[in-house]
Amino acid sequence: MDLILIAVISLGAIGLIAAVILYAASKKFAVYEDPRIAQVSEVLPQANCGGCGYPGCSGFAAACVKAGSLEGKLCPVGGQPTMEKVAAILGLEVAASEPKVAVVRCNGTCANRPKLTQYDGVRSCVVANSTYGGETGCTFGCLGCGDCVSACTFGAIKMNPETGLPEVDESKCTACGACAKACPRSIIEIRPKGKNNRRVYVQCVNKDKGAVARKACAAACIGCGKCVKVCPFEAITLENNLAYIDPAKCKSCRKCEMECPQNAIIAVNFPPRKAKPAEEAAPKAEATAPKAETVAPKAEPVVEQPKAETPAQDAPKAEA
Repeated sequence: MDLILIAVISLGAIGLIAAVILYAASKKFAVYEDPRIAQVSEVLPQANCGGCGYPGCSGFAAACVKAGSLEGKLCPVGGQPTMEKVAAILGLEVAASEPKVAVVRCNGTCANRPKLTQYDGVRSCVVANSTYGGETGCTFGCLGCGDCVSACTFGAIKMNPETGLPEVDESKCTACGACAKACPRSIIEIRPKGKNNRRVYVQCVNKDKGAVARKACAAACIGCGKCVKVCPFEAITLENNLAYIDPAKCKSCRKCEMECPQNAIIAVNFPPRKAKPAEEAAPKAEATAPKAETVAPKAEPVVEQPKAETPAQDAPKAEA
């Protein structure tokens, strides 16, 4: 009985000493966390997509609190309304951010870019890109395996079976950038939506020379530089045989779109172009052409009449 009592007392004393040590250690090595981090994290959408550049919403909340400024910080899922809530919690000002969207910079449809081989491996763009150049002659364009579709957690991308290319649903896209990171060929770009949701961009990433690029795809950029020359805002640059439009400088005048011989420059959500005066005058000229042909035969008898009267006028001279 004494042994049992001694054991109980010993274990109790050890537990008490351990508790005191743990309590002292927790106080000494405690990490203070600003309560505002939890408040900011609550107003975030908790998508944990990483589009903000931080590891999840909690990491973004901690970065906002510790930085003391919201400059350069944006939650792509929550957008401007969410950032305004964060600013209200932290007592900071937030600048208006321009909404963005993912764009697919490849127009290598089945019609523009015919297949040369048949891929019979793992349906993964990463695997296909590392093993061979692709089913077509273009080694820069979309591989069509759908890694971007799998990476999107919002269901904003789907593969078009007719074209073989991914399509982005603007109403669902949050511009988190997950699809752009998943694409091994970097054909998906996060660009500003633009004024009135209108934007102009080069829908090609082929860096081959003109003849090679044109042979691989009928809609490829051939690096002719015509768009660079016609742009009045210096928004287009030509590098490695590929044109690129800077969205910060582009004013959506669409002159480059009309100048491109390959139709590689795409203008999204613009109204149809109005017919030019010269184009309107052409049908009128064609309509009046038949009338001129009917008048011409009537003028022929007028020219022949003086010839018929000439012998009658010369008759008196013969009698004299």
